[in-house]
Amino acid sequence: MGCFGFLKVMMFVFNGIIFLAGAAILGVGIWVKVDSGSILGFLKGIKDAPAEINQILNVGYLLIAVGAVLLIVGFLGCCGAMKESRCMLLMFFVIVLVVFIAEVAGAVVILVFKPLAGQLIEKLGTKVVQNIRKDYGENSDVTALWNATMDTLKCCGFYNYTDFTDSPFEKYTHLYPQQCCHSADFSSCDDTSATIIGCFPKLMQLIDKNTIVIVAVALGIAALEVLLTPSLALSISRSHSLFFQIPQM
Repeated sequence: MGCFGFLKVMMFVFNGIIFLAGAAILGVGIWVKVDSGSILGFLKGIKDAPAEINQILNVGYLLIAVGAVLLIVGFLGCCGAMKESRCMLLMFFVIVLVVFIAEVAGAVVILVFKPLAGQLIEKLGTKVVQNIRKDYGENSDVTALWNATMDTLKCCGFYNYTDFTDSPFEKYTHLYPQQCCHSADFSSCDDTSATIIGCFPKLMQLIDKNTIVIVAVALGIAALEVLLTPSLALSISRSHSLFFQIPQM
């Protein structure tokens, strides 16, 4: 396999990954907007929630837009490389260059404004805890949503188990949700054994742990795409020139 073939394979592999990632993100975005039982629907129903929460509720549209762009980029990259289409590769290069610039700007925004996002969620936390203490154990939708969230993230409440104090569930059972305890015995999950971390601290831990890695990988892939595309396009141009060259007599 020559250099030209290697570039084609690399372009196909990278853009295949981008295409699949775009499909996954698009699917998640559609699910967020369609699923009425999602966490966003729950947050939207919280009374007296901070006005800034409306921006979080638009995350579904953002995911759909990002997924669609990635699908287009992946398609153009794969087909442009396999079909050796300079037009498709040029379109791909322009889009990737714009995305790369946007990623750099987005990375700066994420790193700079991440503390502000944490403050917004903390501000929302008071209202969320009030909602838990009012409806958990009595409202089936709220109860099911929190159970699913805690099962998925392996966490307990918004801050910790005390969020459930004085909730209908705690008043009736004098216990805390099973997700708040390491023990599988529900009857022993009281304030002495409820040691599982809250969902907000757990989420912040995940963000702190993975943000830099995700941003670095995204920027690295975009930079590699920007470097590979002109090389592949130049190789295609040269191969076409040699193919159509008329031998001199």
